[in-house]
Amino acid sequence: MNVLVVNTGGVTLDLTNVDDDGRTVAHRQIDPWDGHDTAPIGEFLDHTTTVDAVGHRVVHGGNTLSKPTIIDERVEGIIEAAAPLAPLHQQRALLGIRAARTLLPDAVHVACFDTEFHTTIPDPAATYPIPAEWRERWPLRRAGFHGLSHRHVANVVATITGGDARRIVSCHLGSGASLCAIADGRSVDTTMGMTPLEGLMMVNRSGSVDPGLLLWLLQHGGLTPNELADGLYREGGLKGVAGGSGDMRDIIARADTGDAAARLAFDMYIHRLRREIAAMTAALGGIDVLAFTGGVGEHMPAVRAATADGLGYLGLVIDPDRNQRARGDADHQISTPASPARCVVVATGEHIEIAAATRTLLHRDQQHPSTIGVPP
Repeated sequence: MNVLVVNTGGVTLDLTNVDDDGRTVAHRQIDPWDGHDTAPIGEFLDHTTTVDAVGHRVVHGGNTLSKPTIIDERVEGIIEAAAPLAPLHQQRALLGIRAARTLLPDAVHVACFDTEFHTTIPDPAATYPIPAEWRERWPLRRAGFHGLSHRHVANVVATITGGDARRIVSCHLGSGASLCAIADGRSVDTTMGMTPLEGLMMVNRSGSVDPGLLLWLLQHGGLTPNELADGLYREGGLKGVAGGSGDMRDIIARADTGDAAARLAFDMYIHRLRREIAAMTAALGGIDVLAFTGGVGEHMPAVRAATADGLGYLGLVIDPDRNQRARGDADHQISTPASPARCVVVATGEHIEIAAATRTLLHRDQQHPSTIGVPP
C-alpha cells in the first residue's frame, strides 16, 4: 500500500509518497503554497507511483475527533468547525484535503490529528484554573499539538537507546514550536494549550503572554479582537521583536553582526526554551534524553548549543563537534559520552507517523468496517 502524505503547514505544503515498508518513494515541498493552486499536487502525482491511500495532517479535530478517521463531508465539517482554534493551519489543511480528494477521488483519505498523542496528558496538566462554569459550558482544556512529530521522536529515541530512556523532553522547533514531556512513550505534558498559540516563542507567534496584558490591550489600548489576534498569531514572536521575516537563519546572522533587536530576539527565544525544558523535566521527575527536531531543531547548531549551555545542571552536556556536524537528514547523538543525560537530533518524521496510522486504520477497516470514522 503506497500512502501519499499531505502535510500542510502555515506556509508550505509537503507531499511524500511512502511505500509499504515505510520508505520515502518521492517527496516534494512547495514553498510557499497559496492553498488554492492544485497544479503542483497534480505534477507530483504525475511523476510518482500509484497512490492507494492519502494521509492528511490535521492540526485540530475539535472536541470530537482525535484518532485517525476516514474523511467524508461530515468529517470535513468537523474540521472546519475547529478552524477558530488553529486559524493558521486549519483552513489550509482543508484546502489540501479538498484538492487531494478532487485529484484522487478513488483513494481513501484519512485525517491524522496532531492532538491524538496528547490525549494521555493527566487532568492536573490539562485542566485550566478557570471557573468551573466555563469548563462545564465549553471544552476548555489543553489539547497540545505537534503530536505526530513528538510521537516520532519517542519512537526513534526508543530505538536509539534500546528502550532505556524512560523520560524524554522532545523539542519540535520550526515556524511553530512546542515541547512535550514523554514518559514511557506517553505524552504527560506539553507547552501548547487549547490552541497552538500558547507556550514557546515562535517565528511569528508570540507564545505565552500575560493574559492581563491582553485584557489591557482590549479594554484600554483600543485594539479590536481581530487586531489582537493578528498581532499574536502573525506579527509576534521573533518577527515582532527583531522585525523582518522572523526566520531564525536571518536572526542569527543579524545578531552576529551586532544587530541589537536580533540579539534580543535570539536571547528571548533561548531563555523561554530553556525555561520550558526545565518545566517539562519537572513534569517527568528528571530527564534521560533531550531531543531536537523540526526545521530549527535539526538545522541550527547555534540554537542547540545555546539551549544546552544553560542546562548543565540537568546533566545535559553537548559535544561541540558532534553538534556542529549533526544535520536533520539523519538521527544523531550530540551529547558528550560522559553526559548523564543524552542529547539527540531526530530527523522530522511526521510523514512516517501519518503513513503508518493511515495504513493501520485501513487494515483495521477491512476487519471491522463499521467502526471506522466513528468519533470517539
